[in-house]
Amino acid sequence: MLDFEKPLFEIKNKIESLKESQEKNDVDLQDEIDLLEASLERETKKIYTNLKPWDRVQIARLQERPTTLDYIPFIFDSFIELHGDRNFRDDPAMIGGIAYLDDIPVTVIGQQRGKDTKDNIYRNFGMAHPEGYRKALRLMKQAEKFNRPIITFIDTKGAYPGKAAEERGQSESIAKNLVEMASLKVPVITIVIGEGGSGGALGIGISNKINMLENSTYSVISPEGAAALLWKDSTLAKMAAETMKITAKDLYQLEVIDEVINEPLGGAHNNIEQQAKEIKATFVKQLKELQRLTSDDLVETRFNKFRNIGSFNES
Repeated sequence: MLDFEKPLFEIKNKIESLKESQEKNDVDLQDEIDLLEASLERETKKIYTNLKPWDRVQIARLQERPTTLDYIPFIFDSFIELHGDRNFRDDPAMIGGIAYLDDIPVTVIGQQRGKDTKDNIYRNFGMAHPEGYRKALRLMKQAEKFNRPIITFIDTKGAYPGKAAEERGQSESIAKNLVEMASLKVPVITIVIGEGGSGGALGIGISNKINMLENSTYSVISPEGAAALLWKDSTLAKMAAETMKITAKDLYQLEVIDEVINEPLGGAHNNIEQQAKEIKATFVKQLKELQRLTSDDLVETRFNKFRNIGSFNES
């Protein structure tokens, strides 16, 4: 239960209590239950249509929020996962493979969080090592060779900052991905499905089209990190989230992303099948647009897209 959801849980508890009492004591309390259920529906709409940035950060971090591997079966057909960077090892925090989007062969790459403690340890909480980014690049170059569009799922707090990762060239692996992705001659579409943090997110995010789920976040640093740097107090994360412009709506207005994909009431975890349907429709639409462009146009529009981010006129 998140802080802003407490009023909803209070109403739900009252409804459950009345239902138990009705069954136990054989009394008719249906009118009271109906009133509370109507109140729950109104309060749910009110809360979720007026979420603050910090509320969305909390939703993006939910353990039950769908991951890349949760979405793939609903969006793609015949997915085959490919492993390894052909250099050091396979990184479970970065998954990738080939699949069909309707009848179009595509390469799918995404960061993968765990679903429980054991899985999170195996997946390193979705924070990839250098070999994860090198695996992603290997699959991207393979996609370019066979003229397959690339679709990437961003869902990470950031690249893993550990000693071993730095020794194996974490910064270099991400930097190389940025350079190589900028010049890919096939369509590249990205979606942020949870947290999109720092260079770890950008390492698979240089795309022709960038989408975000309504309750996802995309930022150079976490609110806690920003608060610690700016005010020397990480407990001011809520205040930092208000000022950082990290939500999908803010980033769409700033023209950092191309589209905001709405979520079911309460978040994507409440109806993954419906959410996946919305995501797939966006992919299909955008891919049709990008397939009309030549390979040179794809590179040029992608380059200009990122060059224009943050540009402004001073009067």
